[in-house]
Amino acid sequence: MREVEIPKEDGRIRKLGIPTVQDRTAQMVIREELEQIVDKQFSKDSFGYRPNKSAHQAIKQCRENCMKMDWVIDLDIKSFFDEIDHDLMLKALGHFTKEKHIHLYVARWLKAPIQKKDGSIHSRDKGTPQGGVISPLLANIFLHVVFDKWIENNHPEVKFERYADDIIIHCDNFKQALRTLEAVKARFKQCKLQIKDGKSNIVYCKRNQKKHPPFKVHYVTFDFLGFTFKPRMVKGYFGNFHLGFTPSISRKRQKRINQTLFKMKLHRMVHLRLPDLAGIIAEKVRGWINYYGKVRMSELHYVFRFLNMRLAKWVRNKYRRFRRKHWFFAYKWLQETAKHYPNLFVHWQYGFTP
Repeated sequence: MREVEIPKEDGRIRKLGIPTVQDRTAQMVIREELEQIVDKQFSKDSFGYRPNKSAHQAIKQCRENCMKMDWVIDLDIKSFFDEIDHDLMLKALGHFTKEKHIHLYVARWLKAPIQKKDGSIHSRDKGTPQGGVISPLLANIFLHVVFDKWIENNHPEVKFERYADDIIIHCDNFKQALRTLEAVKARFKQCKLQIKDGKSNIVYCKRNQKKHPPFKVHYVTFDFLGFTFKPRMVKGYFGNFHLGFTPSISRKRQKRINQTLFKMKLHRMVHLRLPDLAGIIAEKVRGWINYYGKVRMSELHYVFRFLNMRLAKWVRNKYRRFRRKHWFFAYKWLQETAKHYPNLFVHWQYGFTP
């Protein structure tokens, strides 16, 4: 198995294990067979990497639970994929199937040595490599036993959403949240996993029409699947505004999208026409809108304002008459173009014009 390093949002490195072609094919076969067995036994509150389940369903349920319950535990597991104990993983798999060939293949893939960038070979005694076809399913199997089933049996009074290793727990009051967090920490320690203290927080879902706690609350926002949940003014059924607790695209994701646009160096593509430029970015922009635009699309304004500024810079570089003038004139030209061709760029079609 070959190791590939990719940067994470926080500046750290995520290590992916890329299987050989033969192993990848075998993993696909075993995954399909195993999925038929395990998926019907998974919790309805588990949404990640499952047929007919999506991140948007998890976000919707999280929003509904935030309206019903006042407190949230934003759970962060430390290096989950790298820390899964192999013996416990196979034990969890045994809860679902006793098929010898499945256990044989899974054990082989778990213990497959990693080839580093320098060519050296390293054996592994824990972790399931991200990048493997079967890894997300194994993660769901492990966390179903370690977390989903455990919390349903031992803490039926709380609600939760889980997308792979991203977990949100909903509680009725602060004391319940404290007790639940301590119990979860003990459970994960028992299963040889660790909860990050600095990043696992108890959050208050601040809204109108309810009594607020008599003590200072340190956290009133949390991130889940690229969305930030926080108090904001929302419009009610009768047109009146009130304080709600709703999601929208997170600042981290906005920054990541802007970095992607910046790295594309659109302003240097002066050999292209504007329709060509629109075609180059169309797929990415459509993907961002389809994912983040389903919840408070207006918050994408910050992203697409940046994109329009990049396009204005392209105009200045493309047309000589704008080079010595203030950027405003290039932006004005882009505004006029958007009026005449509002469907030229995907984001213009949704009203994000210059």
